[in-house]
Amino acid sequence: MASVAELTATHGESIQGYSYGFLDAVSKREIRRSLLKAVALPGYQVPFGSRELPIARGWGTGGLQVTLSILGPGDIVKVIDQGDDASVNAQNLRRLVERTSDVTTTIDTGDATIIQSRHRVPEQRLGADQTLVLQVPIPEPLRRVERSVRLARQMHAEMDYSRMWLAIYEDIVRRGELGGAAGYPVLVNDRYIMAPSPIPRWDISRLNMAEGLYLFGAGREKRLYAIPPFTRVVPLEFEDYRFEVESFLGRSCSRCGATDTFLDETVQADGSKLYACSDTAFCDARQLGQEVARWQ
Repeated sequence: MASVAELTATHGESIQGYSYGFLDAVSKREIRRSLLKAVALPGYQVPFGSRELPIARGWGTGGLQVTLSILGPGDIVKVIDQGDDASVNAQNLRRLVERTSDVTTTIDTGDATIIQSRHRVPEQRLGADQTLVLQVPIPEPLRRVERSVRLARQMHAEMDYSRMWLAIYEDIVRRGELGGAAGYPVLVNDRYIMAPSPIPRWDISRLNMAEGLYLFGAGREKRLYAIPPFTRVVPLEFEDYRFEVESFLGRSCSRCGATDTFLDETVQADGSKLYACSDTAFCDARQLGQEVARWQ
């Protein structure tokens, strides 16, 4: 990997006075060191000094700092928001990456080497040469059962997750099923319970034994964590109450006709409901008749 000084010298004119990738060299080194620790301890939350960015906290500062710290001139970056390449948030983040690093950007999932996402894992299967960066609002999965950060970290250290299991059991008693629509807690490498960003249940299986590297950044909470390639990731479940994903039985995408993707629901003026693929790049490829690799 080239040094920040070399990158700045090579691309000085294109970044208009900013350090390559906006962040200064010290910040990048600190984030990279934290990421190395996160990769070595899958699912473990590593604290880092979250920097100020020209976007508000809560709009993806954690994920953006990770992306800006790991990208280089040879990378191709894709930015999506809830699966959409054209949302306001996705376009603004993409524009910031382009202006401060001079890298190539794309909306094609297969071409990207770094994919920054908010709350979705692409429908197209990711390869060994791809890194997925997920923005995280609340990285602590124990927040629902323990408000104290100190006690939550002690519970992680002792692998004392009894209160988490109790909370899941109480959901079953009250609702008759496992609760939690997004960001469902998972057990990583048989060790740490992790909050996988507010991705839908539909995407949870894509974290397990994946070929690519998954990086998670929480800017407000100042935490980083990771899932290295080929790491076991399983959702929390009981033997008699199994984990289930969202059902779209009888529904299809109004654009490409897909019945095997995660669908977004839109209520029309007349009260009717319209469904479309959340992953717009995958939907566009389907409409063009292109074949893309799918998750098994």
